[in-house]
Amino acid sequence: MFHLRFPIADIDHWSERYQYEGDAVIEQRIVPIAKQVGFLISEQFLALCHWKTPRTAPRCARNSPGFIEEVTRVALSATDERLKIEVLTLLEGVSWPTASVILHFCDRNPYPILDFRALWSLNVRQPSQYAFPLWHDYTMFVRDLATTSGRTMRVVDRALWQYSKERQH
Repeated sequence: MFHLRFPIADIDHWSERYQYEGDAVIEQRIVPIAKQVGFLISEQFLALCHWKTPRTAPRCARNSPGFIEEVTRVALSATDERLKIEVLTLLEGVSWPTASVILHFCDRNPYPILDFRALWSLNVRQPSQYAFPLWHDYTMFVRDLATTSGRTMRVVDRALWQYSKERQH
């Protein structure tokens, strides 16, 4: 189902070309704390949501701080893959792509960001609706790609996004 559109040896090339505003704040201020405590507080959650898609920020802001903490605590501690991703979609304004951002940055295990650009770089059309089987297969494929290439999930994710940004028409 998935097929990398560029040679695996070019992952570093595409990743190095990646530039996206706000990465440093996420990686330096949110990620270490979230991984240490195992949940997100409201401000961290809203920053991640805004990073992924600013247009959902007003809907994301309607979640109570307690609900954000409880839902993210469940997601980041769950061992069941389906529970891990789907529980995050209980948060208002959080769809599969935004849920994948939370896992990508905050979970102790490697998770790719579910994005139309990354899917395109793997020769997959964006579905009209996301569901667990696609997300799970995508996650397993990208994890294997990271392992095979000897690169981190973040490096692979950046490469997939950047390749699409420069090549998708």
